[in-house]
Amino acid sequence: MILYVNGDSHSAGAEAVNTFCFAEDDPLYYALGRQPHPDNIKASYGCEIANQLYAILHVDAESASSNDRIIRTTREYLKETTPDLVIIGWSSWEREEWLYDGIYWQINAGGIGEDWPTTIKDRYKQWITSVNYQQKQQEIHAKIWQLHTDLGQIPHLFFNCFNSFTCAPLNWGLSYINPYDPAYTYSNWLTTKGYKTVAKGNYHFGEDAHRAWAEFLIPHLTNVINESIITT
Repeated sequence: MILYVNGDSHSAGAEAVNTFCFAEDDPLYYALGRQPHPDNIKASYGCEIANQLYAILHVDAESASSNDRIIRTTREYLKETTPDLVIIGWSSWEREEWLYDGIYWQINAGGIGEDWPTTIKDRYKQWITSVNYQQKQQEIHAKIWQLHTDLGQIPHLFFNCFNSFTCAPLNWGLSYINPYDPAYTYSNWLTTKGYKTVAKGNYHFGEDAHRAWAEFLIPHLTNVINESIITT
């Protein structure tokens, strides 16, 4: 069984057991680039679920990821492999990725990246003053729906990490955990349950929270798997 997980830093397990978001932040794993740190992956909700399901885990999640990157990399993976189960934690709506000089740059409202080329920095200065959050929400809502449709009979489960949708709802069946209810975003659910972030002012959760989220997801995953079996 292959479990495929994609998303942003939360699905990458960023800072779950150490302070690293990217593997390259640790000199021991510099060659792995922007991949999640291996120690944090082991503590992530995805790894916990894979262990419970006796599944092979493939993680494409990346810290600071846009939803555009999540969709692109998921589609690239599906060209070569058909997983038995897909889990995606969606990032905040305003994030984008810009292709420049052969590199996809992840853009968000957090500010200009020090390593960005001048062209991207100049474009960002214009973008940040004009980004329309409601429009971005509607656009990504449609893109996620298209991915949901294209996944077809591949069992998949989506959830929102921070933002819930406020646009006109669609019928996602069992494949999306309350996408229009802010109480069921990853961050709000864990906070309500009393879990703390790893440091004051931080928004990443520790290993205990990842275990709790995995336990929360398991019944939903069972439902989507059973539904897939019934309809095939």
